Amino acid sequence: MGFFRELTDQARRTTVDLMHGAEIEKDCPFSPEVPDDLRSWLPDLFDRYPIVLPWSKSKPIDPALHNIWLLDNTAFRSPSSEDKRPELPDLKGSHDTHPTNPDGAAVRSGSGWEVEFVAAYFIKNSGEDLAGVAGAVIKALNINDDDTATKDRISKRLQNFTDAVLPNRTVRVSIGGKEEQTLGPSNMSGLSTGLHGLHFQPRVEVLQSNALNLPPPFGLPCTTVFAEEQGWGVISDIDDTIKVTQTTDAIGILENTFTVENPEPIAGTPDLYTKIKSLLSDPTFFYLSASPYNLYPFLRQFRDTHFPHGTMILRDASWQNLGGLITSLQAGTTDYKNDRITKIHSWFPHRRFICIGDSTQSDPESYGDMARKYPGWIRAIFIRKATGIAGMSEEKNQPERFEKAFKDLDSRLWYVFTDPAELAERVEELSRHPDALVGGEHFG
Repeated sequence: MGFFRELTDQARRTTVDLMHGAEIEKDCPFSPEVPDDLRSWLPDLFDRYPIVLPWSKSKPIDPALHNIWLLDNTAFRSPSSEDKRPELPDLKGSHDTHPTNPDGAAVRSGSGWEVEFVAAYFIKNSGEDLAGVAGAVIKALNINDDDTATKDRISKRLQNFTDAVLPNRTVRVSIGGKEEQTLGPSNMSGLSTGLHGLHFQPRVEVLQSNALNLPPPFGLPCTTVFAEEQGWGVISDIDDTIKVTQTTDAIGILENTFTVENPEPIAGTPDLYTKIKSLLSDPTFFYLSASPYNLYPFLRQFRDTHFPHGTMILRDASWQNLGGLITSLQAGTTDYKNDRITKIHSWFPHRRFICIGDSTQSDPESYGDMARKYPGWIRAIFIRKATGIAGMSEEKNQPERFEKAFKDLDSRLWYVFTDPAELAERVEELSRHPDALVGGEHFG
């Protein structure tokens, strides 16, 4: 019986790869390949992708069977005709979004506000091999048999990696109880991303949107922040910038991701970010991470516990082995982050931004690229010199690395720090003089 089950599963996986492999890769251009050395000992996730017939038409989700996450977002003012933004995608048409008021009457006139909705679509509790995947991780991490709390935590967090994604589906959402629109259809990776025009004037700066007829925990609502064109913004990395990870090796990443009950913030960063929020008059925050979107609920809870609210931007995932979690944090992060920062610029080209990262990944290179690409948009770059990181090359903390990353930029634009408290005075100066240069070793 087991032999025939294995044969059937392999045939299905081969079919998925032949029919949808190229499309899955196209949907997730920044999803890295999993190297053989990781694939050899980490569990496969082949069952995440279903077979979709080429002639299938998109259809709405079934609330009884499906699980939808709406990711937090930030709305922005529609640009004027003189404000050319070639990198800003077109709005989705009303023939796709079907905007109505809550009573079902069609709405036509726009409000001058736009927002990108990102949704993740899953089949509820469909991870048939959850036990096997969890068992492999538990074995790799050498978890004691009697440590049921840790084993349960591992299984719970792995659920979002093993549940089958849901392609070619749409979902109807209520936007703050003011209007309803259709999102999707989802791509082969079970994600939909679209820029939507809004048809009401917000009377509050923050509102919540939710999938209709899909209450928590199967419907994860999103919070939308409305941000004006002018002001400050913050782009922040997560791992080893504000969240303790302290490792680049595979076992360490698995431990930090699946076994830690409550991840720790980097000492001093919650106070720093609270001060930034106060000094810069409630800037818009973007938390840009190379972690895969499967970790969104986990990272969202961490953000809500320790840091100001902000849009969390995570990496798409096309990999079919858990080793993809490791490579997502290690490979191709510069191109991925550059692409996402370019998107943020298309939303808020007239704001001033502070970029905060660390030396473990490619934050210096990415922030340097974007500062050269958009002169004057990034007003300060702060890089935490991460030390004591298992598996991290000493070269990543050498002055030559930072000088190369920030080549041709004013040395007063960037600063490498070890203690977040070092940045408070520099941010205070920006609050008084927005055009001040607050980097360099000899500030003040």
